[in-house]
Amino acid sequence: MKNRIDTKFAALKAQGRKALIAFLTAGDPDEGTSRAAFAALLDNGADIIEIGMPFSDPMADGKAIQAANIRALAAGQTMKKTLALAADLSAAYPDHPIVLMGYANPIHYYGMERFVRDAKAAGVDGLIIVDLPPEENAALHGFCQAAGVHVIHLVTPTTDAARLRVILGRASGFVYYVAIAGVTGAAAASIADTQEKIALIRSQTDMPVVTGFGVKTAADAAAFGALCDGVVVGSALVDALLSAQNPLGGGSGAKGDGMSTLATLVRSLSGAL
Repeated sequence: MKNRIDTKFAALKAQGRKALIAFLTAGDPDEGTSRAAFAALLDNGADIIEIGMPFSDPMADGKAIQAANIRALAAGQTMKKTLALAADLSAAYPDHPIVLMGYANPIHYYGMERFVRDAKAAGVDGLIIVDLPPEENAALHGFCQAAGVHVIHLVTPTTDAARLRVILGRASGFVYYVAIAGVTGAAAASIADTQEKIALIRSQTDMPVVTGFGVKTAADAAAFGALCDGVVVGSALVDALLSAQNPLGGGSGAKGDGMSTLATLVRSLSGAL
């Protein structure tokens, strides 16, 4: 069953382009700014948006996204508000796939079957649940498969060929290669190591392969985009959006300054791809 992720990657391939998958945390730093920021991503060249579902313990994320989760929760962001955001963006930008990224705990609390049903109704095309390995996601996989929602899995620098086969057995949509052995935004990724790992992934699947964790600049996007089908950028966008805010969340400058910085960065990343 195809969805907008499949359609988008096919269209980009036909155009000779690579995908820019742009991440922000829903509700960061507040609901209104967050909605405007996601629109700015799509208006300035993002092909797919990845919406972070706020969680109190985002263990795969570095300082920038951890702080974004804390700000969003403090501002009152909930799962229902996140799904409403996805629904509004899906309606306003019907050609752009939406992926929800997060952790298993909030989904378990919400109710897994209900979550998949409501996510599908909101126009969500894929899920990345970073702490739910393929051995533990049979229920989620079943609900998503029935709904036509892709379950996207992560492959890391420590994933060997045998483990890769297990991961790919439950993956759909695209493969997300984590280019560093660490948390988001923590370090620069190695081109040589990434090239070798992507070759291994491509030898076992025809799904698109994207690279994230450590892609921050237009130069990074161009370099890693040359190796795969797209790049994921998150921490750099979070930092750009908050460029007009002080560490306590108050404005040291106008909110528009951060939005302008965000838009400029997205345009440069898109141009590099």
